Amino acid sequence: MKPRKLQLGNKNIVGARVTLARIQKDMKQKDLLAKLQLMGIEISTPALSLLEGQKRPVSDIELKALSEILSVSVDWLLGKE
Repeated sequence: MKPRKLQLGNKNIVGARVTLARIQKDMKQKDLLAKLQLMGIEISTPALSLLEGQKRPVSDIELKALSEILSVSVDWLLGKE
Protein backbone atom coordinates (compact mmCIF):
# COMPACT_ATOMS: atom_id res chain seq x y z
CA MET A 1 0.00 0.00 0.00
CA LYS A 2 1.28 3.43 -0.88
CA PRO A 3 1.53 5.91 2.00
CA ARG A 4 -0.97 8.75 1.97
CA LYS A 5 0.59 11.91 0.56
CA LEU A 6 -2.02 14.35 1.83
CA GLN A 7 -3.36 14.94 5.32
CA LEU A 8 -6.79 13.58 6.16
CA GLY A 9 -9.64 15.96 5.51
CA ASN A 10 -12.74 16.76 7.53
CA LYS A 11 -15.61 15.95 5.13
CA ASN A 12 -16.49 12.62 6.77
CA ILE A 13 -15.63 10.57 9.83
CA VAL A 14 -15.72 7.13 8.24
CA GLY A 15 -12.90 7.34 5.72
CA ALA A 16 -10.10 6.23 8.00
CA ARG A 17 -12.21 3.32 9.28
CA VAL A 18 -13.08 2.27 5.72
CA THR A 19 -9.37 2.15 4.94
CA LEU A 20 -8.62 0.20 8.12
CA ALA A 21 -11.37 -2.39 7.51
CA ARG A 22 -10.42 -2.74 3.84
CA ILE A 23 -6.77 -3.37 4.71
CA GLN A 24 -7.70 -5.84 7.46
CA LYS A 25 -9.67 -7.80 4.86
CA ASP A 26 -6.63 -7.67 2.55
CA MET A 27 -8.78 -5.87 -0.02
CA LYS A 28 -7.49 -3.40 -2.58
CA GLN A 29 -9.42 -0.28 -3.52
CA LYS A 30 -10.25 -1.81 -6.91
CA ASP A 31 -11.78 -4.83 -5.16
CA LEU A 32 -13.91 -2.60 -2.96
CA LEU A 33 -14.98 -0.61 -6.00
CA ALA A 34 -16.04 -3.80 -7.79
CA LYS A 35 -18.13 -4.91 -4.82
CA LEU A 36 -19.75 -1.48 -4.58
CA GLN A 37 -20.59 -1.63 -8.28
CA LEU A 38 -22.19 -5.05 -7.82
CA MET A 39 -24.44 -3.40 -5.23
CA GLY A 40 -25.40 -0.72 -7.73
CA ILE A 41 -23.19 2.01 -6.30
CA GLU A 42 -21.16 3.74 -8.98
CA ILE A 43 -18.09 5.37 -7.51
CA SER A 44 -14.81 6.15 -9.26
CA THR A 45 -11.33 5.32 -8.04
CA PRO A 46 -10.56 8.99 -7.30
CA ALA A 47 -13.88 9.35 -5.44
CA LEU A 48 -13.07 6.34 -3.25
CA SER A 49 -9.63 7.74 -2.56
CA LEU A 50 -11.18 11.06 -1.54
CA LEU A 51 -13.70 9.21 0.65
CA GLU A 52 -10.93 7.29 2.41
CA GLY A 53 -8.94 10.50 2.75
CA GLN A 54 -11.95 12.14 4.42
CA LYS A 55 -12.07 14.77 1.68
CA ARG A 56 -15.47 13.72 0.29
CA PRO A 57 -18.81 13.28 2.06
CA VAL A 58 -20.32 9.80 2.25
CA SER A 59 -23.97 9.20 1.42
CA ASP A 60 -26.15 7.03 3.61
CA ILE A 61 -26.48 4.50 0.78
CA GLU A 62 -22.69 4.30 0.45
CA LEU A 63 -22.32 3.98 4.23
CA LYS A 64 -24.74 1.04 4.36
CA ALA A 65 -23.02 -0.71 1.43
CA LEU A 66 -19.55 -0.16 2.89
CA SER A 67 -20.73 -1.62 6.18
CA GLU A 68 -22.06 -4.74 4.46
CA ILE A 69 -19.06 -5.25 2.18
CA LEU A 70 -16.50 -4.72 4.95
CA SER A 71 -18.51 -6.79 7.48
CA VAL A 72 -18.53 -4.02 10.07
CA SER A 73 -21.39 -2.10 11.63
CA VAL A 74 -22.38 1.39 10.59
CA ASP A 75 -21.78 2.40 14.22
CA TRP A 76 -18.20 1.13 13.96
CA LEU A 77 -17.63 3.10 10.76
CA LEU A 78 -18.98 6.16 12.56
CA GLY A 79 -16.58 5.63 15.47
CA LYS A 80 -19.32 4.76 17.97
CA GLU A 81 -17.90 1.31 18.75
